Amino acid sequence: MMNIEKIKEYLPQRYPFLLVDRVVSVDLEAKTIDCYKNVSGNEEFFIGHFPDHPIMPGVLIIEAMAQSAGILGFKMSDKTKDDNSVYYFAGADKVRFRQPVVPGDKLELKAKFLAQKRDIWKFSCQAIVEGKVVSSAEIICAKKEL
Repeated sequence: MMNIEKIKEYLPQRYPFLLVDRVVSVDLEAKTIDCYKNVSGNEEFFIGHFPDHPIMPGVLIIEAMAQSAGILGFKMSDKTKDDNSVYYFAGADKVRFRQPVVPGDKLELKAKFLAQKRDIWKFSCQAIVEGKVVSSAEIICAKKEL
């Protein structure tokens, strides 16, 4: 289990762009991670997306999945952001949105390592609310040494 302070040791993002609140589990043998983001009605993006019908923008759901995959990549490499490494979001394949994410939802984020070729890593990711998959994607990250 990792709280927000421990997550900040792995991810360079900060408020308002840090989209993982807690890491529930990391299984390095299975190469999986389970995280979550509590979606608050106070999120700045709800001001304009949409004022009378607030929903979390899909690109931010993808970013949250990518951040969870990035933590998994760091854990698999036994590195942190302080080791002069960073995982850049490089792409997404097979992106699907199945239902909106709204204020009050607990967005569960799951990532599983699929493959690595040189410094390009691929992860299968899901975003889940109340047991239902609301979004899924294959996230591609590029690992860079700074």
